[in-house]
Amino acid sequence: MLDRIQACLPSLAPAEQRVARLVLLDPRSFASLPVSELARRSHVSKPTVVRFCRSVGYDGLSDFKLKLAGTVSEGVPFIHRSVDVDDKVGDVLVKVIDNTLAAFLKYRNDASIHAIEKVVDALLATYHNRGRIEFFGAGNSGIVAQDAQHKFFRLGINAIAYSDGHMQVMSASLLRPGDCLVIVSNSGRTRDLIDAAEIARQHGATVIVITASGSPLAQAGHMHLAADHPEGYDRYSPMTSRLMHLMVIDVVATCLALRIGGVKLQPMLQEMKNNLRSKRYA
Repeated sequence: MLDRIQACLPSLAPAEQRVARLVLLDPRSFASLPVSELARRSHVSKPTVVRFCRSVGYDGLSDFKLKLAGTVSEGVPFIHRSVDVDDKVGDVLVKVIDNTLAAFLKYRNDASIHAIEKVVDALLATYHNRGRIEFFGAGNSGIVAQDAQHKFFRLGINAIAYSDGHMQVMSASLLRPGDCLVIVSNSGRTRDLIDAAEIARQHGATVIVITASGSPLAQAGHMHLAADHPEGYDRYSPMTSRLMHLMVIDVVATCLALRIGGVKLQPMLQEMKNNLRSKRYA
């Protein structure tokens, strides 16, 4: 996060540069001080402090301070390290876990709360209108789509997942206004998924994509949840992207469940749990 601010420094307005230098000088204090004190120390107005936060890619001061606090308290101590052919079991264990932690912490610090809120709002509207929520993915992302369908149908949502390209095109053709299509893709370049997104949009459905920034699929949806991570493909490597996508789905599903409300969900979930008891040994 601090590296990003340093890189953005030359492109900022002079007043915003003063705020940036205050962050770089003492990030821990910046994360805890009120906006009036930040403005005073930077010799700028309070709106300038907020504009600075948005200029460097955050949704506002609260979002910026939340991410900054996480960065200075825990940091992101791990970098991506490729798994080598001659690695021992201990090396693989450390690298796989470190790579996953690095991806998760980076997402936590970079994620747009505003984008997540927009996605939850769209899914909630579909839920209230009794519309369909469909999840598409291919390969590893197809497994994520199936996991998403499992999470959402437990909330009483009319959800389904497809990983077959022909089924995706056919199902997208049946979507209508008020429905939601959520597409998950690591590369954001799978032809079937991009075709399905375009078909769904033509039929008036809301298209949400979870994929890499700057990819063709990222431009094909109405809403984009960025899932960017350092992952090598030239050597043996675990699919960190799959775990990140699962985490993003977990965040969205949890937010949606909270918006639906426990009064409505808890009795249904409790009944489901009671009915499953006969499936287990005591």
